[in-house]
Parts: sequence; C-alpha cells; structure tokens
Amino acid sequence: MGLTHQQLIVKESHRSRRKAVVKFLIDSGAVYSLVPTPRLRRLGIEPHRELEFVLADGTTITRKVGDAYFEFRGEGGAAPVIFGEAGDKPLLGATTLESLGLVLNPFKRQLVPMRLMLAGMGGGSARTRRD
Repeated sequence: MGLTHQQLIVKESHRSRRKAVVKFLIDSGAVYSLVPTPRLRRLGIEPHRELEFVLADGTTITRKVGDAYFEFRGEGGAAPVIFGEAGDKPLLGATTLESLGLVLNPFKRQLVPMRLMLAGMGGGSARTRRD
C-alpha cells in the first residue's frame, strides 16, 4: 500500500481571505491534522491548548493545538489542527476528513465522499413522540 498525498486549502475560518495551499500526507490513523506552525501563524491561527500525542514508535510528545478551516474541491469544514514543529510534515487526520465528509479509498488512493449516517434515526420520520 503506497502513501497518499492531497492538497487542501487551510484558512483561519470560512470567511477568512488569507489561505495556504498545503500538501498533506493522508493519515487516517491520526486523529488530528498537522500543519507547520509558521504557516498557521501567517494565517492568524493561534493555539488554545497543548495535548500529548503518541508516535508510532511509542514516544510521547506534546504539541500545541488550535482550530482551522479546511477546504477540498470547494467544500469546507472546521477541525482541530496540531501546530507542527521543525521536522514535522503536514498530516491530514481523521477528524478533518470527517468534517469534510470524506474518507480515503485505500485501493484507489483517493479521497471520496463518505456515507453520512445519523444513528438512531433509521426508518420513519425524525419527529419524536410525546407519551
């Protein structure tokens, strides 16, 4: 199985005019996406907390986290973003993919629309009954 990369637009918010085109390694095993700190700072994105992350080799690291707006083929969604440090490469994680309604097709190595579901709403109307 090869590595899959994809370019997305990153912005501070849906309405923000400043944007960056970032080439991400798609890592659906990562919870959050990662963008180098200098790029996030230029976009006006600031961290609001620090979290611990476990690397594939078991090492624990601490990174700052903020929120960003991601766009792919004209569709957008907001998601947490890790502030990458020197040596960190941009990663596109599962939370960002979900916010965009996308999933990785590992056989075609492409992002495709996911089947969106609402649990507990199968069969019938969305109305609730009062007894």
